[in-house]
Amino acid sequence: MGNQPASEQFFIEKLAESKVHFERALDCKHTEFDDLYPYMIEHPQFFWYKRYVAWSELLTIVGLCEELSFSWKEQFTPHQVEYLEERVMSAKVLDFWFEKNDSKEHAQR
Repeated sequence: MGNQPASEQFFIEKLAESKVHFERALDCKHTEFDDLYPYMIEHPQFFWYKRYVAWSELLTIVGLCEELSFSWKEQFTPHQVEYLEERVMSAKVLDFWFEKNDSKEHAQR
């Protein structure tokens, strides 16, 4: 990362932060979103909405990296890159982002 222009390094850092934010949302861990909407924790749809917001943020930064021709794919596993390129936060993304059950899923392809 040391040889990257400052703007590319900035976006890659923001991408890494956004990835952590999404992964924390997937694991139902505390994020800054909880601080913004503390009353929402009581509502069943909160965790779905929290994940959706984090996914949208991640897609936005990936899209900007694409437009600026910055290398972003190295920050993710090949399957995560595939999910991001598909852009849809499907059950597959939720179930296999961390690739815990990956061998079963890919054996069925």
